[in-house]
Amino acid sequence: MALLERVGTLLRANLNDLIEKAEDPEKLLKQLVLDMENQLMQVKTQVAIALADEHLLEKRRKEHLDSETEWHRKAELAVRKADDSLARAALARAIGARSMAEGFTQQLEDQKAEVETLRNALRNLDQKLQETRSRCELMIAEARRARVVGRAQQAGAAMGKSEHTASLQRMKTRIAGAEARNAATRELTEDDSVEDRFAVLEREEQIDAMLANLKQQHAKTA
Repeated sequence: MALLERVGTLLRANLNDLIEKAEDPEKLLKQLVLDMENQLMQVKTQVAIALADEHLLEKRRKEHLDSETEWHRKAELAVRKADDSLARAALARAIGARSMAEGFTQQLEDQKAEVETLRNALRNLDQKLQETRSRCELMIAEARRARVVGRAQQAGAAMGKSEHTASLQRMKTRIAGAEARNAATRELTEDDSVEDRFAVLEREEQIDAMLANLKQQHAKTA
């Protein structure tokens, strides 16, 4: 997230302090505006990429949900044809498809959070850029006049201080939260032979129940 860190640095920039410390205030302010414009374009690009990834995740999630529905349909067909083995295989595929859909659902939620983070950065930076553009002309004029009449300190005092925003901290908090969730997910999915064996038993029991339910439904409609 180096891009967001650079954006945060620009958002925190205090124009008055920069003017006072710069040997050439006019050159510095023009460079600051240029840096903001470049960063704004990069953030826009990242937002577009993140949105594209979000749409792709949504598409994959829907594909697996549709697959689950289709395998359920096939299981019902197998039950009608009295083929329990084929029905069990179809139900197992349905369970797998549902599991994949749930995984993509979680990824989609994380991606939406990232998109919102980038959108907030884009809004904040655009607002800061507009403010900086409008103030730079005045500050450059003030700096020029101060050099001529020796009133640099008075000119600096005439400018209001830029308020520090908490946007970068919110971004870091969301990113840290996403990393923590990912770490927890990896820890929970570590191989454990005993738990795997019970998972297989529970899966078989689930398939048995689903198969019995399909048979009952078929018996009622027969």
